[in-house]
Amino acid sequence: MPTTNWTRHHVLTLADFTPAEYDIVLQTAASFQEVLSRRTKKVPTLQGQVVANLFFEPSTRTRSSFELAAKRLSADTLNFASATSSMTKGETILDTAKTYLAMGTDIMVIRHREAGVPNAIAEEMDRLGVKVSVLNAGDGQHEHPSQALLDLFTICTLLDPDYPHLELLKDKKIAIVGDILHSRVARSNIWSFTASGAELHLAAPPTLLPRLFADYGKNRPGKLFLHWELEPALRDADFVMTLRLQKERMTVHLLPSLREYHQLFGLTRSKLQLCKPNVKVLHPGPVNRGVEISSDLMDDPEFSLIQNQVTSGVAVRMALLYLLGSGKT
Repeated sequence: MPTTNWTRHHVLTLADFTPAEYDIVLQTAASFQEVLSRRTKKVPTLQGQVVANLFFEPSTRTRSSFELAAKRLSADTLNFASATSSMTKGETILDTAKTYLAMGTDIMVIRHREAGVPNAIAEEMDRLGVKVSVLNAGDGQHEHPSQALLDLFTICTLLDPDYPHLELLKDKKIAIVGDILHSRVARSNIWSFTASGAELHLAAPPTLLPRLFADYGKNRPGKLFLHWELEPALRDADFVMTLRLQKERMTVHLLPSLREYHQLFGLTRSKLQLCKPNVKVLHPGPVNRGVEISSDLMDDPEFSLIQNQVTSGVAVRMALLYLLGSGKT
């Protein structure tokens, strides 16, 4: 597997990922996808290592796929849930991390509702001089690197199943539609898609797409466009990603109604007629059916890559754990 040029000790953001690093992840994930197609789906790559999933907020897809990915690599896994932990007794986040360090953890997968927590834990591990790697599984409104990487892998393997690589997206038109303001997934996807040379179009109501997002497109190979109407973003698009309205993060009233939002920005078959004939639709989940996407479109295998994304998640997270853990044995 192509690990020779991999030197990254933590995966906290995609803002500084190089094209070579993207390609290493994609091609390593392709190797593991082949492993997952076998009758025996386990490899001994991380045998003897400990992966701790420290999830300080709820998760279904990310937590389950990281746990399965670690087990497929033969690692031992520890799963943390804040509601049943000593944090209810006053223990700090860094003390929790140090507790798992003392148990022999090699890789910590961190999710937290506050931005910067994975970075703080990584800095503490580095300060202590230990070889523990930290992987950001989503922090506040900051980033969600592994989700963006699996989205990238899903698209690239569709375009070239044998050799997924970043340059496949060059000059492709990709639209991201929905609650971009509150989306850590969108922020990571902006980094990865613009790094590929794609033409990326963001579309949302003005309250969910501030002009500051234009700064993400500066000094990137791809082009970034902002739209406050859906039609220009969808016109001739090759891929469309729709995002959930994160009502739990909205501290003020940002939308007139869900019905109006669906009417203006919800994806339906009729609206997809603006896109390329072979357009594909993605969604990082969880999905609010009938809000950001119609239920029939979500379930239509002719258009939807949503289940492919879930499947891709295990292979990509195996790749990330392998790349971070391969230098520890």
